[in-house]
Amino acid sequence: MRIAEMLLPEFDEETKGTRKVLARLPEEQFDWQPHPKSMSLGKLANHVVDMVGWGAMTLRETEFDIAPEGGAAWQLPNRTTREALLAAFDANAAETRAALAAADDADFGVPWTLRAGPQVYFTLPRGAVLRSMIFNHLVHHRAQLTVYLRLLDVPVPGLYGPSADEQ
Repeated sequence: MRIAEMLLPEFDEETKGTRKVLARLPEEQFDWQPHPKSMSLGKLANHVVDMVGWGAMTLRETEFDIAPEGGAAWQLPNRTTREALLAAFDANAAETRAALAAADDADFGVPWTLRAGPQVYFTLPRGAVLRSMIFNHLVHHRAQLTVYLRLLDVPVPGLYGPSADEQ
């Protein structure tokens, strides 16, 4: 079995669950944050939406420079409606899914670097980047969003079975 064939079912399940969470986000609360050091609901949601698209970029490129010398630093998009978030999420997830499906096993071993100009944060094989920076990172921030939903008294969708709100 190809590596991509093992990763695709996991990607599909995690993106399906993430979409359910994003669909519940209350637009009128996008500026809300549970603590001054926490991201706002809208910023965190935008980060999740962007992150799911990084998988395609990880498979196409060999590095992501978030602050290239002499160039513009990467900026998190500011989608301000649930509809815009969901449309971007669906497009990003489809792009990453297609890149995953097309990847050969050798593609997962290619070194990939995250940097900010001359500062290298890490270099790992693409497969490790996909699992840690994309899949695990996505689940981590989706979990934060579910806590935000709970604190805002918005019913939390079930992700790995029914949630307390669905029982």
